[in-house]
Amino acid sequence: MSSAFLEYWLEEVIAAPGVTGIQDLAEARRVLLDDALRAASIVDLVPGPVVDVGSGGGTPGIPLATALPKRAFTLVESERRKCDFLARVSAALPNVAVAWGRAEEQQTDAFGVALAKALAKPTVAAELCLPLVRPGGIAILWVGESAEADSVARVAEKLASALEDDSDGLLVLRKLAPTPPGFPRRSGMAKKRPLA
Repeated sequence: MSSAFLEYWLEEVIAAPGVTGIQDLAEARRVLLDDALRAASIVDLVPGPVVDVGSGGGTPGIPLATALPKRAFTLVESERRKCDFLARVSAALPNVAVAWGRAEEQQTDAFGVALAKALAKPTVAAELCLPLVRPGGIAILWVGESAEADSVARVAEKLASALEDDSDGLLVLRKLAPTPPGFPRRSGMAKKRPLA
């Protein structure tokens, strides 16, 4: 089912208005599918449910949920239209749930892994993801070549976490203790007043 389902998903992502700017199937496969699957081995090593923050059209959550069918995935998306799209395309995946809302509104210290791909600047993505992760869990951020790992590490420290790995365009942040008081900050504050 997995490869046929993923082809169906890619076609739906391209066809749905406002979900992605990518119109070419080969490009969608490279950017939305193959790039997401690079983290499968990392996610597989850390137990617990997985949350994809700002899932958009479903990447990286849907490809990883397909690759790791025994893991529970929650796709969090604040735009209702995208949430409806995610619910429709992921209906065939029993290990996927869709949550309409912002990261700041989700349960804290609940997930083994939090994922963020094209969510926000890396420092903002770190602040949005880390409160959701339980101690011992990780947040994985897909970042570009210009990402400043030192700034992300400073944000991680403020959220009882540490930068564990910075390689191949992925930052892995390890949660060391429960989310400190005062986090998550109110909706929108991470972007308006970044921690670093």
